[in-house]
Amino acid sequence: MTASGRPPNQLLQMLDTASFDLLRPHLVTIELVRETVLSQADVALRHVYFPHDGAVSIAVSLSEGQIIEVAMIGRDGVVAGGAALADGIAVSDAIVLFPGTASAVEISAFRNVAAASVPFRGLVIRHEQALFARAQQSLICNTLHPVEARLARWLLRAHDLSDRETLPLTQETLAQMMGVRRNAVSLVAHALQRAGIIRYSRGQIEITDLRALQATSCDCYFAAKTDHARLLGLPP
Repeated sequence: MTASGRPPNQLLQMLDTASFDLLRPHLVTIELVRETVLSQADVALRHVYFPHDGAVSIAVSLSEGQIIEVAMIGRDGVVAGGAALADGIAVSDAIVLFPGTASAVEISAFRNVAAASVPFRGLVIRHEQALFARAQQSLICNTLHPVEARLARWLLRAHDLSDRETLPLTQETLAQMMGVRRNAVSLVAHALQRAGIIRYSRGQIEITDLRALQATSCDCYFAAKTDHARLLGLPP
């Protein structure tokens, strides 16, 4: 819990007192274990999740068996909130990328609170708009920008959610999340390491020069942060 007495999730921190009091009895703290599948596309949801730390990858599976990430959610968001407000069927896979904790809410309780609280429902909708905007930005970035800039953007987003310079990541996982070949990630990671921006070893990547990583990234990283703040009514 934070000084406010609420879990360390941005949306829960933003809720008005009346709405949070409706939700509070239904919040259960759980562990986010790496590679755990929180929801599957086209399968009925059981819970909605408000991460405290760690990160959850929102991904789509292709017919060839490839999995590509479309968004990453952490303490600044909610997993499956939009689908819970709709028909309760997940539209994508949600897989724990970085371990941490989260507040879980049974979908029936989540829907009841949303029905009773206009501010809560509005906040979830604005978050879904922000998530959609981030996914759009990611699509544009993946289409137009080189792997080096895309990798830098991805690592910056991961750093924002984890507050850690060292991320438990393999190059294979990065390639899968970004939808590129592993050798492309390997070449770019090697170049960034030579430049002193990151250091990687088996199973982890350390950011050693955050400002240089920001300079390497394209404008998509900052554009996505600006959109998120604007849509949620946060300071820029």
